[in-house]
Amino acid sequence: MTSTSKNLRRVLLGTAAAALITLSACGGEDPGATETSIAPTPSAAQSVSPAATPTPTASVSPAADLSAVKVSDEDTPVVTVETPWAIAKTQSKVLKPGTSAQKVGETATVSINYVGVNGRTGEIFDSSYERGAPASFPLDGLRPGFKLGLQGQQVGSRVVIGVTPEDGYPQGTQDGRIAPGDSLIFVVDILSASFDEATGEPVAPAAGLPAVTLKDGKPEIAIPAGAKAPTELQIQPLIKGTGAPVAADSTVSVKYRSWNFADGALLEDAWQAQAGPLPKLIQGWQKGLVGQPAGSRVLLVVPPAQAYPDGRPSATPSLAPDQTLVYVIDILDVQAAAS
Repeated sequence: MTSTSKNLRRVLLGTAAAALITLSACGGEDPGATETSIAPTPSAAQSVSPAATPTPTASVSPAADLSAVKVSDEDTPVVTVETPWAIAKTQSKVLKPGTSAQKVGETATVSINYVGVNGRTGEIFDSSYERGAPASFPLDGLRPGFKLGLQGQQVGSRVVIGVTPEDGYPQGTQDGRIAPGDSLIFVVDILSASFDEATGEPVAPAAGLPAVTLKDGKPEIAIPAGAKAPTELQIQPLIKGTGAPVAADSTVSVKYRSWNFADGALLEDAWQAQAGPLPKLIQGWQKGLVGQPAGSRVLLVVPPAQAYPDGRPSATPSLAPDQTLVYVIDILDVQAAAS
């Protein structure tokens, strides 16, 4: 578990910390993925031979582009290509542009449907369409060619990606469906992507709330002189995002900072992406984040009853009982609860 996950752990209720998930969870492949799944990066245990080196697919000159690859316009795409086929350089082509203004960032987590085809044989080696459910992956956990093909693409697009052996499975796979030197073809429907930071329309805050400014890319607050801590939860969007809205049972990916309203002292600096289930978080977050779209930045002023009425005496720094807290939260991603 990452150090940032320990920060989000603090806004979990009771013993629910065990349910925490992070974007950078160690190990774990997609449970539905095949042995030749696009994630994670291949290990020596998956390769045919640790000594194998990638060589061009036999009896074919690598193509300069993707023009020979034909993709049907069906919901589940069908890939047609004369085999054996190879590509000289990893590249992508947009088959159907999305309508969202959002693009896939360098460190995004994406929700996608995809099919992978071996260019040498023309056979499908992995397909989320066949499994009947989209897959979600952090880009940093994908194979180089797949990451390169998705990065910067518009959410909602369908793209085809041609991947060289070096950017796919240089040593092939243990099951033999991909051999050393095989080029790969992926067709991907990009369903959603997390934000790297709040992105959207600025919202003018109401008078009397803590003022929020940015310093070195992180939020700072200033408590109004003489202000008394509010007795009710205060919810103030600062930037209105364009992503999916948070539901009561969502898992949210966020980065955030928190302060003590009484003196403006910084309590938590968790300005790195991390995720957790909203029903397991403090009441102030459960009530304050519902309905807020992904991509938003939200200011919450949370009274003690909806945060830590008994304080956090063992935390560093410690928190005395009955303290009102101030949170600035960037909502990076919203995932629906598993059915």
